[in-house]
This record gives sequence, C-alpha cells and structure tokens, in this order.
Amino acid sequence: MGRMARATAPSAFGGSGVYGFVLAVTSAVLFGASTPASKLLLEELTPFQLAGLLYLGAALGVAPVTYLQRGREDVVPLGRANRDRLLGAIVLGGIIGPVLLLLGLRLITAGSTSLLLNLEMAATAVLGVWVFREHLGRAGWLGVGGTIAAGALISFEGGWPGLAAGILIAGACLCWGLDNHLTALIDGLSPSRCTLWKGVIAGATNLLIGVVLAPLATGLGILLAALAVGALAYGASITLYISSAQQIGATRAQAVFASAPFVGAGLAFGILSEPFAAVHLVAGGILIASIALLFVSQHSHRHVHDWLEHIHSHSHDDGHHLHEHAGLMPSTRHTHWHRHGRNVHGHPHLPDLHHRHEH
Repeated sequence: MGRMARATAPSAFGGSGVYGFVLAVTSAVLFGASTPASKLLLEELTPFQLAGLLYLGAALGVAPVTYLQRGREDVVPLGRANRDRLLGAIVLGGIIGPVLLLLGLRLITAGSTSLLLNLEMAATAVLGVWVFREHLGRAGWLGVGGTIAAGALISFEGGWPGLAAGILIAGACLCWGLDNHLTALIDGLSPSRCTLWKGVIAGATNLLIGVVLAPLATGLGILLAALAVGALAYGASITLYISSAQQIGATRAQAVFASAPFVGAGLAFGILSEPFAAVHLVAGGILIASIALLFVSQHSHRHVHDWLEHIHSHSHDDGHHLHEHAGLMPSTRHTHWHRHGRNVHGHPHLPDLHHRHEH
C-alpha cells in the first residue's frame, strides 16, 4: 500500500519513543485486521468494488490530517519526475495491487493471505537492488529467499486454488513494493497528501470499474463498513505509521509494522475460526526468521551527496539537513523548501530521497 517512510529519531525507547512504539503497534493491528475484515466483505462485494471503497475510505481517513496540515507546508508545483512517481504509485499501489490481493483472498483463507503479505517486504528489497540501485547483503538475500520459500509452502498447500492465489498476492506485493519505492522518492508532497490523492483517484477508479462490471447489490451498512475498514486499516494506519517512524525511526517502525500480517493471521484463525494447519506454523517460523534477516542486513559505505534542492518532511538530527533554524530543536520535524550542500560521509542507508547513487 505504500507504507514506507524515511525518518530518524533517538535510539532509545524513552519519552516520545514509547509513544512512537504505541503508534507503530496500533498501526500494525489496524492494517493486520484489514485482511479478515475484507474476507467478510467479499461475501457482499466484488474485488473491484471493495478495493474502490477501501481506498476511498483511506482518503477519508487521512483527510482530517491533510486539512490540519494546511498552511504548515510550503506548496510548490510537482515536477514531472514527481508527477510520474505519484501516477505510478496510484496505478500500481492503489488500483492494481488491491484488486490482485482481493482476487487472491477470494480463493484462500484470510490467515494464509495474511502470511503471504510478508512477500511485500521481500519484493521491496529485491526491487531496491534491481530497479533503485540499492545494495542487499548476504543476510538480506537469505531473508528474501526464506520469505519466498514460506510463500511457496502456503500456496502449494492449497492446491491449484492456493497456487493461483499465491501468484495473485505475489503480484499485489510486487505492485506495493514498487509503490513503496516510488512514494519514498516523492519530494514536494507530504505523505498524507500523497495518500489522499491515491485514495481518491484509485478508489474512484476501482469503484467505477466494479459498478460497471456488476451492480452494487448490497445494503448501506456494508458500504459504510467497507469505508470504515478503509479509513482505519489504510488511512489511519498509514498516518499512525508515519508518525511512529518520525518518533522512533523508520527501521524500528517497520520492524513493528512487520507484525501486521501475523496479527491478521491470528485474527483470522481466532475470530473467523479458519483452520490452522502445520504448514502455517512452519511458514510462520520461516517468515519470522526471514524478516529478522532482512532487518539486520545493512548497507554502509562512504558516499558523496551533490547539491540538491527539494521539499519534504525532515529533522536536523539525521546528518543530511545541516541548515539552521533559530530556536528549533534538531529533532523537531518540519517541512519547507531547502538546499543541501555537497556532503561526503558514511553511514547505513537506504535508497531514499538523499541516496540515489550507483553501486
């Protein structure tokens, strides 16, 4: 869904760190609950209709945040590169990805689907290497391999329907992996505004397609429920995740958020009474180990930053934003147009707004 955020924060879970951790857990629970909730809603709605309503709900969920942020950010026209990135995020992450996921969810249980969603992290890592010029160490590749192996176990356990579902969900994760990278590279548009645009355009597009393909034959209660799931599981979850990443750092926030698929699986097995098989236990163990390997895999080397001008949310304790603001604490996040001078240093990094160099 495009949940990646690049942020830094103090290394200890003290003060605002505890608050950030709570935000990350809440975000993971909300997003994890979306899969079993969507399984129930698919009994009344088609995948296109539900995908549209979920993303329109996401737009409703972030609209209050976007409204409250008005006037706090510099507003500049998006350049062509950023417009292309936003369009790609909308088409891949907002239109195609959700439909592929829901088509797969119709074929297998919500618990299996939730576990398969861990493929998004593997897809994001591989795309970072193949498309976005990032480096992945041995531990990272082992994590990717383990995630794919666990996904294969779950898919083959379900026979041909399981295999078809696995392919569809893997396709959705590939779309969201691209969405993650594209969204992370957009400067000039806040995460809430990006989510709002994605929700409105992608939601309206899929809902229109869904209504054209099949009549919207359901009650108002189901429509409101789908919008509410979208507002909480996508809109509010994204907002909470970004806020968490700003408090405790992107790596810790993503580590907590990685529990979302397991939350979804637990809710599916516990509340929906779906069967829990030995393959789920084995695959779950492999996934936990694989996710850990992906997180411990770090990339660090001495690199050069040439001069750069752009706008995005930032703080002054990350080693990249060296301009001064009188009376502003270094850890305070704010948004404005700023210039980076040439800088040479070394530290662990990801292919974010400030690291687009070749390897």
